[in-house]
Amino acid sequence: MRVTFVIPSMSGGGAERVISILANELTKRGMEISILMTAGNECAYELDPAIEVIQMGERTGGSMRKRLSRLHKMRGYLKTHRNDILVAFEPDAAFWCSIAKAGLHIPMISSERNDPASFGNSRARKIAYERSEQIVFQTEEAREFFSARIRKKGRVIPNPIGENLPLPYTGKRKKTVVCVGRFEKQKNHGALLKAFAAFVGRYPDYTLHLYGKGSLEESLRELATRLNIEGKVIFEGFKNNVLHEIRDAGMFVLSSDYEGISNSLLEAMAIGVPVISTDCPCGGSRLCIEDGVNGYLVPVDDVPSLSAAMARMAADEEAAVRMGRKAIGIRNIFSVDHIVSQWTKLLNELEKR
Repeated sequence: MRVTFVIPSMSGGGAERVISILANELTKRGMEISILMTAGNECAYELDPAIEVIQMGERTGGSMRKRLSRLHKMRGYLKTHRNDILVAFEPDAAFWCSIAKAGLHIPMISSERNDPASFGNSRARKIAYERSEQIVFQTEEAREFFSARIRKKGRVIPNPIGENLPLPYTGKRKKTVVCVGRFEKQKNHGALLKAFAAFVGRYPDYTLHLYGKGSLEESLRELATRLNIEGKVIFEGFKNNVLHEIRDAGMFVLSSDYEGISNSLLEAMAIGVPVISTDCPCGGSRLCIEDGVNGYLVPVDDVPSLSAAMARMAADEEAAVRMGRKAIGIRNIFSVDHIVSQWTKLLNELEKR
């Protein structure tokens, strides 16, 4: 079986990380895998040498000429790979695939990677999903967003937790709050900074470490300065070994307004870091966290509730450690073998049609 994953780029992010895990594991299982990038040439993840990575274009900036050039390249590739199964991550990539493969009778799986209500171009997504044989959703809540016609094609497959994770830390935890995610509006780092400013007034030994990169970094630095916490906030940048850096953290916080299923949250839980997350749509955090048992859930964009949860975590370190240990069980539910087996079953069903 040949499978081609399609994604704007592999420069770093949750969807990109999932593709790297799936591609590597499916290669081990004997499939021929390609990754077709529609808007970039950077790959931030380690891939099996047998995986072919192809650049189809760059960011267009709205240029019709560049879009048509990309479409021409994609169609040329698909004409020579008619026996492939396409797996398009994110609606934009699925849309371009659906246009490029017109008349070629190539089966396609589209994969919804975020809260579907957050996507702006619903018309393009509708075209893509109507021309897809199957659609993979991360949660039932995401699938229920769509019409019965789309839901009928749907399959819910959560994200896998990567293998070779660091062993859970068993010593005394540092007085650190960590967050891993792109500096973009969706992640709502502003709420985290405000919550931390209130929290650190009561727990001054703590520091906040932000791992990632993005367009809002400068404005977040400015906000930290206005909140008088710039000396307590460390911008760590994007790091491939981030789990090794956060494994002994006091707590992990996800402050997002919406998510599919956050890979960084899953992995923090899998290595035993006590976690706090917003109970954001489309239900991924709620799928992973039982409030007060293996982490805390707080309302979206509720700074007082987020600060209070951080204070509860800091005030009772033994309870925090117990929640972290309980969270490690997430490894079994979202193991690579379990999740990739679900993808393999879906691919086999599509190949037999």
